[in-house]
Amino acid sequence: MGKNLNKHIFKQVRNACLNYGLIENGDRIAVGASGGKDSVTLLCFLDLLKKYTPLKFEIIPIYLDLGWDNDLTGLQELCTSLELNLVVEPTNIGYVVFEARHESNPCSLCSNLRRGALNRKAKSLNCNKVALGHQLDDAVNTLLMSMIFEGRFHVFKPLAYLDRMDITVIRPLVYVEEKDIRAFCASVPYPLVKNKCPADGYTSRTKVGDIVCEIEAKYPGARKRIFSALTKAEPGSFWPQN
Repeated sequence: MGKNLNKHIFKQVRNACLNYGLIENGDRIAVGASGGKDSVTLLCFLDLLKKYTPLKFEIIPIYLDLGWDNDLTGLQELCTSLELNLVVEPTNIGYVVFEARHESNPCSLCSNLRRGALNRKAKSLNCNKVALGHQLDDAVNTLLMSMIFEGRFHVFKPLAYLDRMDITVIRPLVYVEEKDIRAFCASVPYPLVKNKCPADGYTSRTKVGDIVCEIEAKYPGARKRIFSALTKAEPGSFWPQN
């Protein structure tokens, strides 16, 4: 199963890159490397893209230290095995979100601060792109969250140019299901970084993800069909207001 799974994920990553033009020759790509399952999978398969496709690009993994005292041993070992230099960027984001601001809904602020810190560090390292580990399940959950909590149809894109930062964000794992990422990481010989964030597992995103899992259990294949709808949205099916 291991080799077949690797081939399956590689094909999905390659197809996402081809379909959305995510990576080009000469790119210098900063990778948001938290050390969790998604970023570890992203690092491994970007490395495989370098080895097994004609694309010529650089990978710079960046770990944002939020102040949780996380053990980075596994992430450091993984980067060493891939011949990548891990950049560790200290921040005060954890302090700002949970102590200075005492946010009742900390995830939104934390996400914005992390995005800004990662983009700024990427620019300082002369990167023209930032790769994030969002996958298929994240896209579906984000879509449903926007509909349930915001009353709008909104989700992140596989490729997005940020004109204020002059940097392009790419998401090469958008075709990959979380269950396949978990299975892949079970074979990675390095421990994942354990997330010590106080809000981990208690967020609205987690609750929506649980709902999607219930729907999937009752209607197998529903998650992938919801995802597929993102690429088939017909403008005429929405209700424009005058």
